[in-house]
Amino acid sequence: MLAKFLPAVLFLTVTATVLVAQTAATAEPKLKFAVVLTRHGVRSPTWNVSRLNEYSAEPWPDWGVLPGNLTPHGSQLMKLFGSYYRLYFSAARLLPAAGCSDVGHVSMRADVDSRNRDTAQALASGMMPGCKLDIDVSSEGPDPLFSPLAAGIGKPDGALAVSSLSGRIGGNPSALVGAYRRAFDVLREVLYGCAPASPCPAEAKPGKRSVLQQPSSIETGKGDQPADLQAPIRIGSTLSEVFQLEYLNGMEGKDLGWDRLDLDKLLEIMRLHAGYTDLARQTPYIARIQGSNLLSHILRSIEQAIKGRPVPGALGHVDDRLLILVGHDTNISNLAGMLGISWLLDGYQPNDTPPGGALVFELWQNSDGEANVSTYYIAQSLEQMRKALPLTLDSPPLRSPIFVPGCSTAEPKMGCPWKAFEHTLENSIDAAFVKP
Repeated sequence: MLAKFLPAVLFLTVTATVLVAQTAATAEPKLKFAVVLTRHGVRSPTWNVSRLNEYSAEPWPDWGVLPGNLTPHGSQLMKLFGSYYRLYFSAARLLPAAGCSDVGHVSMRADVDSRNRDTAQALASGMMPGCKLDIDVSSEGPDPLFSPLAAGIGKPDGALAVSSLSGRIGGNPSALVGAYRRAFDVLREVLYGCAPASPCPAEAKPGKRSVLQQPSSIETGKGDQPADLQAPIRIGSTLSEVFQLEYLNGMEGKDLGWDRLDLDKLLEIMRLHAGYTDLARQTPYIARIQGSNLLSHILRSIEQAIKGRPVPGALGHVDDRLLILVGHDTNISNLAGMLGISWLLDGYQPNDTPPGGALVFELWQNSDGEANVSTYYIAQSLEQMRKALPLTLDSPPLRSPIFVPGCSTAEPKMGCPWKAFEHTLENSIDAAFVKP
């Protein structure tokens, strides 16, 4: 009798086994943890108005806040971004859609500057409205996470830093003027209303400065900058970013480049900002000095999430699901230089780090238990920022997946197996500039 039913039993057993195996193989990976390294929101220029006025025919606008501070519009944008993070991470089943039940599973740390603290508050209010989300801020001077050299971590070789920067431009910083001539011409047109290669009386008036007439040199830097360019491209970088900030802050009329600025010109002059950033912040030796401490703590935080137990150097708590670090564009650019990563968003220059933009590391667990880390860059579009448009899953911020050399695979997210990711980051970090 048993022999009669044996084939059927075997068939059912094999079929069940196959179905279980297929289900396991097709199970969706699960998001376990994420690190968001974000720049602060839209701020006013760090230069005061009198200094800015030296480089323009007409006065610059009044921002209504102190130099370098977050603007009300910038605060609104970060609140919108916080709301989006909640939508996104709840859709990924990392956080609940609403309420404060998981506030203890989110850690946030902000740099000491007013714009960073205000950005963190805006993010928190958008992401978890009505909840008490603690924001960690250093109370003992410069935060070593975001400003390691100013906090006394490591002893950089100033001569080597200068040499590493010099080597990328043939020891000739003045040659950058020719390389970026078109961008400088457009910047001059916006600043003074003068066409390229034409006389510019407004630029020659007493008390006015020509960007291109500033001396060029490479010098040992100060504070958190081991080496820096003293050259037209550095000044052009600052001025072009101010114009981007005007646009993102929703300024209009004369307050937006004196009616001489449009999107094509903005994209062109931002080449100066991108070029300076690449040299001053992403040159490998300089990037390692400035970014090793931050990258090491990010790596240890991901490791802690994988192991589920305390790991020395990790930030936040063992049971965290989300870690948000509110720093600066310099911090993001440093990590890009260390890892050799790139991104591109519509309307921006390559590797641009607009206000509120973030470098994100997501830890995913596959059905077989293996961990993978996917990396991407995310930022609101120019239009989303200018008009303070709501962000939803159907109208999300711009996003660029990032290929991490040394560990990324060919799958759509370009993820890295955990061990390969860990090995790649450890090889990029200089232990001499890491605070245990």
